[in-house]
Amino acid sequence: MVKVAILGYGTVGSGVFEVLKKNQDMIADKMNDRIEVKYVLDLREFEGDPVQQILVHDIDTIINDPEVSIVCETMGGERPAYDFTKRALESGKSVCTSNKELVEKHGCELLKIAKAHQCSYLFEASVGGGIPIIRPLRTSLVQEDILSITGILNGTTNYILTKMETEGLAFEDVLKRAQEKGYAERNPDADILGLDACRKISILTSLAYGKNVDFQDITTVGITAISDKDFLYAKKMGATIKLFAKSVKKDKKHYAIVAPFIVKPENPLYAVKGVFNAILINGNMGGETMYYGKGAGKLATASAVVADVIDCAKHEGKHLAVEWDDEKLEISPIDGAVRRFFVRMGQTPQEQIEAVFGEVSMFADVVPGECGFVTEEMTEAAYQEKAGQFGNILSMIRIN
Repeated sequence: MVKVAILGYGTVGSGVFEVLKKNQDMIADKMNDRIEVKYVLDLREFEGDPVQQILVHDIDTIINDPEVSIVCETMGGERPAYDFTKRALESGKSVCTSNKELVEKHGCELLKIAKAHQCSYLFEASVGGGIPIIRPLRTSLVQEDILSITGILNGTTNYILTKMETEGLAFEDVLKRAQEKGYAERNPDADILGLDACRKISILTSLAYGKNVDFQDITTVGITAISDKDFLYAKKMGATIKLFAKSVKKDKKHYAIVAPFIVKPENPLYAVKGVFNAILINGNMGGETMYYGKGAGKLATASAVVADVIDCAKHEGKHLAVEWDDEKLEISPIDGAVRRFFVRMGQTPQEQIEAVFGEVSMFADVVPGECGFVTEEMTEAAYQEKAGQFGNILSMIRIN
């Protein structure tokens, strides 16, 4: 019998409890052993809920119980999740988490502690919800030199952009609808400013290259400036707009960015709609592989946590290695990244634009009083220098 404790009985924690209860017989058949939730830690009471029978309010109850070998940290945030996780690992208990903030900030340190105490720190659910992506990176793709990772890593922003495209609605109107449906938080800044996706691509990049990435080194642009007019131009191009989290290795340099991109139908991520997430990984030997599914949600995320629980249970008393060294991975300034750009500006003659940007593809009849164009390939720094010569640029979106 493997005994587990769950820290936090919110959306994900209650989901983990549900998955382990509902699928306990199937899990037992596959493991030849049973997993039992011995404790759930929460400050609240849950009268009428079966969890009340195993509810505790003191972390010491869990830390000091030698029967508990695995802890599911589903509290979210940095504190007290960090302190509880560290204590659990130091006592030899494996920890499985969905907490992307904690993983991004302290993952490298917590993995070291786990290794020192012959237990494991696993975090499949921290990126992509129910999409298996962490495990493939640390096992199935370990033989690959990862050339790029491109992800739609935030369901809220993908839902908003999808509705703006399909229904022609303004950003503010779709955001309000997303909040009403529970797809967006009351304070949606972490989503719409790109911060959530930034933490996730930081984790994936750290795992892909085995070194520590500081998410503050990653250029991050949200979707708040995207308008219904941008989608009119995208439609004219036969394209759409997605918030991409990208990590690229090129000429021994590493670039990373979170930003809206113009995406053509030939890109597999073009078809990812609504609240779904997807990650496209390009390896130097196997080429592209794509991982698609629900990027959030109670049971999808809980399912990923339970997958880690089962992995730890199968390897009880052993350390499951995750390569993530504390040496910093240098993220090169985005100025050197080369790509094309879609630009909207007040009505301007094509010859005047081409005198600065070189040959462009013009879209002059989409929105009255303005024009749009696509540049040739150039560095981000070159674009900024050229754009600075005009005073009437309305917006810019990168082209994937």
